[in-house]
Amino acid sequence: MDIARPSNVRRKRIRQALYAGATCAVILLITLGLSRLKPAAPSVERASVWIDSVKRGPMVRQVRGVGTLVPEDIRWVPATTQGRVEKIILRPGTPVKPESVILELTNPQLEQELQDAELKVKSAEASLQNLRVQVQNDFLQQKATAADVAAAYNKAKMQAQMNEALAKNQLVSMLVLRQSQVDVEQLGIRDDIAKQQLAGYEESMKARLAVQQSDLDQARAVMALKRRQRDELKVRAGLDGVLQLVPVDVGQQVAPGTNLARVANPSRLKAEIKIAETQAKDILIGQKAEVDTRNGVVGGLVARIDPSVQNGTRTVDVTLTAPLPKGAVPDLSVDGTIELERLPDVLYVGRPAVGQDQSAATLFKLQDDGVEAGRVQVKLGRSSVNTVEILSGLKVGDRVVLSDMSAWDTFDRIRLQ
Repeated sequence: MDIARPSNVRRKRIRQALYAGATCAVILLITLGLSRLKPAAPSVERASVWIDSVKRGPMVRQVRGVGTLVPEDIRWVPATTQGRVEKIILRPGTPVKPESVILELTNPQLEQELQDAELKVKSAEASLQNLRVQVQNDFLQQKATAADVAAAYNKAKMQAQMNEALAKNQLVSMLVLRQSQVDVEQLGIRDDIAKQQLAGYEESMKARLAVQQSDLDQARAVMALKRRQRDELKVRAGLDGVLQLVPVDVGQQVAPGTNLARVANPSRLKAEIKIAETQAKDILIGQKAEVDTRNGVVGGLVARIDPSVQNGTRTVDVTLTAPLPKGAVPDLSVDGTIELERLPDVLYVGRPAVGQDQSAATLFKLQDDGVEAGRVQVKLGRSSVNTVEILSGLKVGDRVVLSDMSAWDTFDRIRLQ
């Protein structure tokens, strides 16, 4: 029978303990190593992202918007009286002169009112002529009466002078002399009254004629108004240009003030550009601008800025300083770019898809190997259409991903393939 020796058992237990300790140490080291490993970076197709390098130098700040070409000279032709559209003579697109008749209206009531006004003018003319004859006859009669009184007065003065001479020689009595002197006094008073009456009647005659003349002038003014309204039933362009719009149909009843046509001068166009309200704060009158008609680019200047906001945009009028390319017509869609300022020496990069100017943004910066990119915090400054100023977080030569990387928000690193 074999008996185990105590020394062998002891060595075996020590060996087992060492193996167990070594195994635990290995497991601990593996666990510690795995805990310190970084998570695998997701792969992104290089062709699917936009990468740009940080540069230093001059940067032009611009804002961009879309808009349309509109005529500077536009005339809406309104109806001046009520009527019915009888005939449309010209259609949109037709060149017109100021006297070109676009359409014709009819208004039987206006025709009747014109006839009544013409009859009133004739009646007022006849009344004025009749009054002139009447007052002229009355004036002549009054003048004749005054002349008779003046003649009697002069005769009485002569008789009194003669009686005075005869009385000195006692050839007539003092009674006769006194009687002739009384006649002179009475006829003198009557002569003064007759002269005053004649002057007063002349003023009265002028006033009566002025009243009748005023009635005639009023009747003529009404007749002229009705004739002008009758003539305006033939709606004319009133402007050299092109007929753009006729928003009425034959047979339609129109009221005074209804727009019947729109005429514009196509040789003088301006651009109305819609700029986002957040980007329009730095726009000033006189700033340079460019208008892209998709058939050429035309320079211009900012002429007007709409003070109100509509649908999140402000309208900016740009007057064009160069001839328009062929095909530029009213209502043509255009792109407008306005130059705000020129920054002489700044750090800048292409404008990222996310992040506003004067704010902080998170971008992926490429490592030296150009394969891996890590997330960095960048402070953005003033922005332009395609570029943005870098205030901190990047330096010249750094390459960053400018595309929208929101799908990788949970990762701090990416790999570009």
